[in-house]
Amino acid sequence: MTKRLIRARLLTFLSEPRAPDDHASYRYEEDGGLLVEEGTIRACGSHAEVAPAAGEAEVIDHRPHLLLPGFIDAHAHFPQMQVIASYGAELLDWLNTYTFPAESEFGDKAHAARIARCFVDELLRHGTTTAAVYCTVHPQSAEALFAEVYSRELCIIAGKIMMDRNAPPGLTDTARSSYDDTKALVAKWHGQGRLHYAITPRFAVTSTPEQMEMARALVAEHPELHLQTHLSENDAEIAFARALYPAAPDYTGIYEQYGLLGAKSLFGHCIHLSEREADALSAAGAVAVFCPTSNLFLGSGLFDYQRYRKREKPLRIATATDVGGGTNYSMLRTMDEGYKVIALKGEKLNPLASFWQITRGNAEALSLAARIGTLEPGSDADFVVLNARATPAMKLRMERAQTLGEELFILQTLGDDRAVAETYVAGKAARPSEWQTAGQTTATF
Repeated sequence: MTKRLIRARLLTFLSEPRAPDDHASYRYEEDGGLLVEEGTIRACGSHAEVAPAAGEAEVIDHRPHLLLPGFIDAHAHFPQMQVIASYGAELLDWLNTYTFPAESEFGDKAHAARIARCFVDELLRHGTTTAAVYCTVHPQSAEALFAEVYSRELCIIAGKIMMDRNAPPGLTDTARSSYDDTKALVAKWHGQGRLHYAITPRFAVTSTPEQMEMARALVAEHPELHLQTHLSENDAEIAFARALYPAAPDYTGIYEQYGLLGAKSLFGHCIHLSEREADALSAAGAVAVFCPTSNLFLGSGLFDYQRYRKREKPLRIATATDVGGGTNYSMLRTMDEGYKVIALKGEKLNPLASFWQITRGNAEALSLAARIGTLEPGSDADFVVLNARATPAMKLRMERAQTLGEELFILQTLGDDRAVAETYVAGKAARPSEWQTAGQTTATF
């Protein structure tokens, strides 16, 4: 039986911080103790309170670093690792020029396994312990990711893409095969370890009405599963979707008419929603996933984070990297760009709220807050240790920091994977120390 006492400065959120001085929204321990046993948090508090119950536990001292729940990424594409930082295209051109050719390689099991391994390495390097992930249309891509994640004990939400039109022949399934493949993957992987399956029609543009009916059937048969797809990212995408489904009142209405709006439905992007669409998502309890680095990189638009939260019928919101349209695996970098997007819309996001969002906030959006996103006793022991003096620039800036909020904002604005001193998954240190070199090749030009 493995028992560890982790000593560090501890920060966990109790509720969404409404202002920079909302001290009631979080618990902070200057000299904290976290008791972990068999992958679960058993106690959290001051070191003086927790240490007596630790007995013969292994003691790991991370002082003066700051320990938080592990970061959560609500939308990412692991098959797009090799097209991140691809130049000069908007969404639909970017898919056709870069994404689809890369995804066509995932029929190869060895390639899928290699990229899955690299993807999990990058999550852990950047302090991310849970992610909602899109695979490709190939069942073996989902098999590879689930196998890799299961071996490392991570919590993951993932699914094979359903896509039966408007993509190259090697990347399309059929309405029936997408249903059969999904059913088989659910039976094999959902609920194994910490694995969660997501029904994953890529977006309305790449699914026929027949396939959308199959997605409806899967949701009805498996209400315990998540559903993930894309919505209202780009003006050309919206027009294309509306042309394919002319009877729908709007883009959101396409998913609505097939019964795909629900409390475990994750809609990536949601930039250009009408009031009716926002009302429909809100009424269903569906989640709008904010992907700032991707939206900026592809020139898709500015997500109106504060308006969606403050409207009469507020939206549930998560944040995400959207790798590989997104330009970084780091949730710190994601919230840095998110802060700027929100500022361009005339509002500001306080640093406490940023860190609530990528921990407890995203856990609540994914309907997993009972297990992840906090340091509460009984939660899974996933957490990240951050060093706000990790680089010379950060160290210099920290000389003037006087509050916890200032430290968090420095981490968010200047931090990246170098600020992640350690990542723990199920109570065990898991951050890779270096890039995995197996199978790498050298580029020639």
